[in-house]
Amino acid sequence: MARPTKQRRICKAPAYCEFGPIGKVDDQEPIVLDVTEYECLRLIDYLGLTQEECAKHMNVVRTSITSMYAKARNKVADSLVNGRRLVIEGGNYAICPGSAEGCSCTKSVNQ
Repeated sequence: MARPTKQRRICKAPAYCEFGPIGKVDDQEPIVLDVTEYECLRLIDYLGLTQEECAKHMNVVRTSITSMYAKARNKVADSLVNGRRLVIEGGNYAICPGSAEGCSCTKSVNQ
């Protein structure tokens, strides 16, 4: 039996949850980026945290972040290169109360 997935911590839900090419009728299934993958991209690529810092913030081990980050980047690249719609939804997460250890919510919540 597989071990249950540990709930990941995020600062807040994404403000925008759907992206796609303008003026193209997209008959393909959208690429689904889960909220935790989005948070991983936000923390590493947008805020400039290291994978170790990201792991501490999201309450998971660094190896999980490495895997999550690679999957997220691949999905975003597929969307951009192939003109496919990208939808952010789902995932096993909890929104951080802002007081958790390693939380950067107070520094990054408006970014």
